[in-house]
Amino acid sequence: MSIYLRQPTSKTRWSVPLVVFALAISLPPAGMAQDGVPQEVFVPKTENGPVVVVVSGQSGTPNYRKFAKQVAELGYYTVLIDGKDILTRTQDGAQNLRTAISKAQASPKGSPDKAMLIGFSQGGGGVLLHGAAMPDLLKAAVVYYPATSWSRNLAALVGRIQIPILVLAAERDRYNNCCLIESMREMESIAKARQVPMELVVYPNAEHGFNLDGPLYRSDDTADAWRRTAEMLARHHPVK
Repeated sequence: MSIYLRQPTSKTRWSVPLVVFALAISLPPAGMAQDGVPQEVFVPKTENGPVVVVVSGQSGTPNYRKFAKQVAELGYYTVLIDGKDILTRTQDGAQNLRTAISKAQASPKGSPDKAMLIGFSQGGGGVLLHGAAMPDLLKAAVVYYPATSWSRNLAALVGRIQIPILVLAAERDRYNNCCLIESMREMESIAKARQVPMELVVYPNAEHGFNLDGPLYRSDDTADAWRRTAEMLARHHPVK
């Protein structure tokens, strides 16, 4: 079976709501990669910590710095990268992801142990396409409203999953049809039939980007999604 990376159209762009996209202003990054894709690093208060790579949505890293800092506060060496460098037709997204993970593992404040991924929207789609098939580097992953509109074969996409995946989806997500709940449920059904380690959690009243600052923000859903994310980290990737 094949997975096709479809060129996005005006109706299937990989992005967050325009009101959120407008917040993606240019700010100086916390840290830049000397090789590989640009990255921002958030160091835990402890001497070092297990590695978590956060992969942003289409709007870029600024909207996800707050989240990455929260992950670092749990004790993780956290790297934030742009989802456009991972789910992409113009770069080697898989290699970009591998390089980001390997650099973090080699950092004096990181850990050489396997890492975890957290992806959002376009970045979540990149995690499903590439990260889910990297059991040599990863323990598990969490994806928030991941982009799936690029795939013409969801069964093949599910077939790539070799690590536990938690999908946090919004029932009312209709933004450019990038991350439809119908696709998430189809993937869940396939995963259950094949005993693939994928779990789907749906927030009935949420829309795309429900955990980002803006009019679509939902505090209760955000808190629950964060709790589940922290539990996933603690279960598969504990801080020692």
